[in-house]
Amino acid sequence: MSETPKIEEATKKDMKDVLAAVKDLKCPIQRSLVFVEEFLSEPMCGKCHPCALGSYEALVRLKKIAAGTGKQADVDAVQRIADQMLEGSRCIKGKDTAKFLLTALKTASFQEHLEGHCEEHECTSYVIYRVVPEKCVLCGLCQEACRYNAILGEKKVSYRSGYLPFEIRQKRCVKCGDCFTACTYGAIEKIEENKAALV
Repeated sequence: MSETPKIEEATKKDMKDVLAAVKDLKCPIQRSLVFVEEFLSEPMCGKCHPCALGSYEALVRLKKIAAGTGKQADVDAVQRIADQMLEGSRCIKGKDTAKFLLTALKTASFQEHLEGHCEEHECTSYVIYRVVPEKCVLCGLCQEACRYNAILGEKKVSYRSGYLPFEIRQKRCVKCGDCFTACTYGAIEKIEENKAALV
């Protein structure tokens, strides 16, 4: 007689695990987004409507703000949902999530994002990567690191001259940051997209 295979249960996350997921993030929008995603990654009892329905709506609104398409109505919705979760949630996890959102909402970051700024440069929709010509040594490390063929340029060799600095094609760039990490000369910078035209 064959035994029924045991289904391994996933390890339950507690608040320490959720906080660990956001500890390296500085942007309140990104922190809130990841926090809510972690909250929703666990099964919910479904007894509290603010948690069961509101948290999904909050995630949608936070994604819009992080993507640069958010409006004041989205911020107001997150505020309303957090207030209702704090009051109506039956579990400590729901209340902690509401408190986390309310703390983030007290910062100026939400309004800054509506105006097109991400001070911490963690929301990729608000930033671009560009090569600083004066610092570029034409080593080609950034080009090798780019998986999307978004970097134009030619690696320098000793017997030729007349090279132009490497350039990032913004239409192909997916803002993964691989080139930024690969460059050991500080020749790639991350700046706000709306300020790029002024640089």
